[in-house]
Formats: sequence, C-alpha cells, structure tokens
Amino acid sequence: MNFENTVESIINKTLKEGATACDVVLAASSGKSISCRKQKIEDIEESSEKIIGVRALINQKQAFVSSSQVDKENLDKLVSKCVSMAKQAPDDDTAVLGDSEFFETNISDLDLFQKDETDTQILVDSVMECEDAALSVEGITNSEGAGASFSTGEFFLATSNGFRGGYKSSGNSISCSVLAGEGQSMERDYETSSAIYFDDLPSPASIGNKAAQQTLRRLNPKKVASCKVPVVFDKRISKSLVGYLAGAISGPAIARGTSFLKDHLNKQIFNKDISIIDDPKILRGLGSHPFDGEGIVSDKKEIISNGVLTSWLLNTSTAKKLGFKTTGHASRGIGSPPGVSTSNLYMTNGVNSYDDMIASIKNGFYANELIGMGVNLVTGDYSVGASGMWIENGEISYSVSEVTIASNLINMYTNLTAANDLEFKYRVNAPTIRIDGMTLAGK
Repeated sequence: MNFENTVESIINKTLKEGATACDVVLAASSGKSISCRKQKIEDIEESSEKIIGVRALINQKQAFVSSSQVDKENLDKLVSKCVSMAKQAPDDDTAVLGDSEFFETNISDLDLFQKDETDTQILVDSVMECEDAALSVEGITNSEGAGASFSTGEFFLATSNGFRGGYKSSGNSISCSVLAGEGQSMERDYETSSAIYFDDLPSPASIGNKAAQQTLRRLNPKKVASCKVPVVFDKRISKSLVGYLAGAISGPAIARGTSFLKDHLNKQIFNKDISIIDDPKILRGLGSHPFDGEGIVSDKKEIISNGVLTSWLLNTSTAKKLGFKTTGHASRGIGSPPGVSTSNLYMTNGVNSYDDMIASIKNGFYANELIGMGVNLVTGDYSVGASGMWIENGEISYSVSEVTIASNLINMYTNLTAANDLEFKYRVNAPTIRIDGMTLAGK
C-alpha cells in the first residue's frame, strides 16, 4: 500500500477536527498454509488483510477506530468518528505519544522480508516429505498431520509529532505431530521450525524424523514418587522461564505493583553466570524490528547482567509513571494503547555442556512438556503439570508422566544453571536449564 501518500491528510484532518495529537497505523498481512495427514493433503488456505487504525488524543483522553476500507470517503468518516469518541472518553493515563526526542531516525534493513513468496508446490512437497519421514520411523503408528505455511506482513506508523516509518516481514514454518504405541499406551509428540526465509529452515525430513524420535522416547511412561530433585528443562520449554521474567518486569506490572519482582531492580536474582538479552536488531530474527511500537529507538539491552536485574521493560506511558525513560519496548496494535513486549529475548549460554549437566545428576527429572497454567506473577508461585524423562545415575532412563513440579520463581532463578547449547528457534530462547531443589509431586 502507498500509505505515505495518505497519512498526512489523515493526521491533518484529525488535528483539524479537534484532536491535540494523533497517530495512524497500517497493518497488512497475507499468507497461505498447507496441511496433510497420512500423505493426503487436507487443507490449502490463503488469506489477506489490510487494516488502517487511527488514534485521536485530546489531552488525557483517547479513542481508536479502524477499518479495512481505505478509500478517502471512508477515512474521512473514520477520522470524524474517532475524534468524536475521544471527546466523550474518560481520562486515560496511557494517552500519550512516543517522545520525539527518542524517535528512530535511521531505520535499518534487518533482512526480515523474503521478496519472492514460497511457492505453494514447495509447501505441499514439504508437508508430504516431513510426514513421510516421521511415518517411516519404526514404532510410529499414526499421524496427527504435518503443516507448512508462508506469510508476509507490513507495519507502518505515523504520528502527529513527527515519526514516519514502516517495514515488511515474512515468515515460513514446517511442523509435524505423530503418535506411537497402541490403545491406552499411545503417546504423541511434535516438532516445529520457523524462519524468516524458507531456505533457513531445516529440511522437512529432519523435522519429521525429530518429531518421531521425540514421540518414541515417551513410550511406556512410569509413575514416580513425590520427592525434591533437580529438574532439567528441555530447550523447548526452558524459554518459558525467560518469558515469565519478561512478564514480571514489564512496565504495566511494575506500575501497578503486581509483580513479584517489583522491589528487585538492580538486585541479584540469578547466579553470576546468567545473562539475559533482548536484541531487536538480529538479522532475520523472528522478533526483530527496526523501531518499537511508538517509533522509538530499540536497541540491544542486557536485562540480566551477571545475574543482576538491570532494567524494566518500558514504553513511554509506563516510563513516565515510574520516573524513567522509555526502554524502547512498546508494542502496538490497531485498536489499543501501546503495550510492552520484547523482541528477540534470550538467555546466554552457560558454562557446562548438556552432557555434563545430565551426567552430574544422580536422580532427577527431565521435563520436556509443561501442562496447564499454574504460574502466579504476583507472588512468583510456580506449580505446573509436566511430563518427561527420569534421570538416573547421570543418564536419561525412562519416560515419566503425570507429575507436577513446583517452587517459587525467585527460588528457581536463584538455583538456576544453564548449559551451553543455546539455539535461536523462537522469539524467546534459552539453553537447557537445570534448577535444583524443586518439588515433584507424583504418585
């Protein structure tokens, strides 16, 4: 869309109608997805959408309107409606634009857009190859299917105090889920991979094979007695512990006083070997962006440095409430005030290898799936269902199901060590993690 040609008239009209400030957001997306099961294509779907959103501010009041119709007549009506709504709105302390002092003026190319769309036939071939590789592994008895997708997105932001900027992005993914065993002894697992460029994905066959191997190791699970043991978090789920940290140090939670970390800024909460970084400028990063949701400069930040919490995650409104400057972590939707989010958030590698981590445990639990939502970010209490493997005399021994692991996030962070096997597979990533002294509730 040639959004730049219409944005000035939208902003000028919004101010003329009586707004004291405003911003305009464009969100456009398109995509296609393929799924198959037992080597038969089940679905081929394509979609596209474009939405323009206007936010009108009148001092401490604000309102939002959006539409997929972008002709001039509709946009004029949209602006008038938005300003009228803002006049009737209650005071809102989030009614603020990003500070122009911190606007990004040098929008960098982070190679986030695959210009040529991934051909539909390539996606079809990928799902067939992926599932075939999984079904070819001895012991796999059924399939829940394989899927592949390609998508593109565009984001453009313009504000009445001077910011203009946008960028395009793309995404590709392949996934597979299969079953092993029979009857009541059946188990399932999956594997998935995502990347900006299709060529950066692992081969479909390797994804299918990994899904099969992860399913087979879940067969014949045993029950274990309740105990207090070291728990190892597989890389597939260790990222959740980093995600809880992000939620607990987000500006809204701190401003409301509803975080278990509200009094821990500049304090040691991990051991000195742990650092956690948010980096929006990683080339082809799944969470990368050249500026934040308010147009503010967004740079690499070491949120946890040698175990010390160094910063909250702030947008402009929460920064002002707390007496800080924005950290460039604003997120933006079409019909809501700027929120707070991370980009490419990751825990750095630890000292020891994965093999050494497992070998050092006489008895422990290796968690590779978490079940349920048992985390309270107000108190830090942690209690979730889990399945995985039992570690015995330094080796992964047998499958374990139907257990609950519990502790408090403060204690978990204090007793956390990381392996040196970090991979960048998601927007939030962490190496394999070991936490000592967790309570495991079993049979």
